[in-house]
Amino acid sequence: MIELQKNDTEKYLLLAVRLPGMGAYETEKSLDELAALAETAGAEEVGRLIQRLDRFDPNTYLGEGKVLEAAQILEETEATGVLCDDELSPAQMRGLSEKLGCKVIDRTILILDIFAAHAKTNEGKLQVELAQLKYRASHLSGLGTSLSRQGGGIGTRGPGETKLESDKRAIRTKIGRLARRVKEMEQVRDVGRKQRVRNRVPVAAIVGYTNAGKSTLLGRLSGAEVFAKDMLFATLDPLTRKCRIPVPGEEGVTDYLTGPEVLLTDTVGFINKLPHQLIDAFRSTLEEAKYADLLIHVADASDPDLDKHLAVVYDTLADLGASDKPVLTVWNKTDLIPEETELHDPKAFRTLRISAKTGTGMEGLYAALAAMIRENAD
Repeated sequence: MIELQKNDTEKYLLLAVRLPGMGAYETEKSLDELAALAETAGAEEVGRLIQRLDRFDPNTYLGEGKVLEAAQILEETEATGVLCDDELSPAQMRGLSEKLGCKVIDRTILILDIFAAHAKTNEGKLQVELAQLKYRASHLSGLGTSLSRQGGGIGTRGPGETKLESDKRAIRTKIGRLARRVKEMEQVRDVGRKQRVRNRVPVAAIVGYTNAGKSTLLGRLSGAEVFAKDMLFATLDPLTRKCRIPVPGEEGVTDYLTGPEVLLTDTVGFINKLPHQLIDAFRSTLEEAKYADLLIHVADASDPDLDKHLAVVYDTLADLGASDKPVLTVWNKTDLIPEETELHDPKAFRTLRISAKTGTGMEGLYAALAAMIRENAD
């Protein structure tokens, strides 16, 4: 894996196209998220360009005038390259790279790069490498020009650079080999699921938009040390922890011994425009939600785009075939918003407010979880 040097921060100009039906606010917020992704990858923003178009330019993504404007900004800022807020076609990537003479990274490459940097388990690394190779196989002619200039940084982590002259047949062979290994790991995961069914231990999958606080909540519920950090996709590899849900005992004393047992599984965070290559590669991991008995949906109550992120989560769950599961929506980070703030999730079976970081509202969460587990068992 090629890492950036500590003092070698890549600088990027952010590019976006505002299509009909997209508002200015929506486009800016999408670029804000792209900037946050870049920061997670170890890069920084030097500026942004947005162009209103009826459709993406098939050759350069942006129109000719904006491409010239981008070239000027790149020269003035001495930026490493450009980050595009959409997935580019091979022709667009090649055309934009030739016009600008710099590295061109689209949103998909950026997310794949972050996954490559953060995956820790063998399964996670295999899944990321498979997703990257599938992307590069489909964009081989475009990536050859763009990535041939790079010696490190974004887009180079994982399986390494795929040169233009590489044999596509060799790539397909490697994809087939990786797919078989991932399939073998899926079978092991299926055995584990069947064992849980036989043991009659209920499973609650923790889902939500990236950086909503899922890992923090898992650590709070299980009492186990779980890595959590305020960044997008801080954790990728699924964690499962067995714990007993404490319930109120006599005279209000919390009973940690007789409450229901549950397996809590953290899942990969969802995000807008999640690359389909990642959904395919991480399907067995994401499908922990499909096979769970109930879903704990962690939502960042302080997020100004909360409603949109709720929609992304439910759309992704529908794609995974998990939209029929009972959902307990947990409004996390409520310590950061006024108490009178109204929060609504019509698709949730229950909702409640907590702060996983401070522990506020956890007694109510214990009670709600215990009730849902018992109701599900009836």
